[in-house]
Amino acid sequence: MSREIRITPSILNADFDHLADEIAKISQVSDLLHLDVMDNVFVPNFTFDFASATSIIKMSDLSVDAHLMVADVDEIAPAYAEAGCASVTIHAEATQNITSTLRAIRKVGARAGLALKPATQIENYSEFIDDVDMFLIMTVEPGFGGQKFMTDMMSKVSRTRAIIGSRPIWLQVDGGISLETIEIAVDAGADTFVAGSAVFKAQDPAAMVTSLRELANSVAD
Repeated sequence: MSREIRITPSILNADFDHLADEIAKISQVSDLLHLDVMDNVFVPNFTFDFASATSIIKMSDLSVDAHLMVADVDEIAPAYAEAGCASVTIHAEATQNITSTLRAIRKVGARAGLALKPATQIENYSEFIDDVDMFLIMTVEPGFGGQKFMTDMMSKVSRTRAIIGSRPIWLQVDGGISLETIEIAVDAGADTFVAGSAVFKAQDPAAMVTSLRELANSVAD
């Protein structure tokens, strides 16, 4: 059985001065809009505070997949679900009570994701699988867009796929996804892809999303 492929463009590399127009370019061909929230504490960069993020969530024609790269994530994560996000992902390394926070996200009605930085091993967090709707394996160090894809993370993606088994849990990869790397990630077991630079720096962002999906499907089938 082939995997369902999802492409979730990240606005990290979009033109923030014309964000509504940027989102509109890819809204008809994308599955979700990936919102990278950084606080300059958990990661060395700042993108949006909660008020700014909420305005994007309400403005977007696409459902939002929020990736919270923030400290004190246990407090803020449910608020993103309440603000209307379809999916809210927390970092294992930033969370004080993983089970409680994942369940709080789900209680509001959003999908709950658990993200792991490159050095964090999936085996240490497999016990939370019953409370997870998506695992996110970082294929760059979180904090900045445009980084090089870490091919050595594919073994972790494969191990995560084995842990998921037949459960209906998405397996997302984030960092350096492009026409040159998406097939490698699909082959390792991923089914959900965050693409920032590849999409929003392309001459035709929508066509790029379509091309990424076609490449991924050619491997997933």
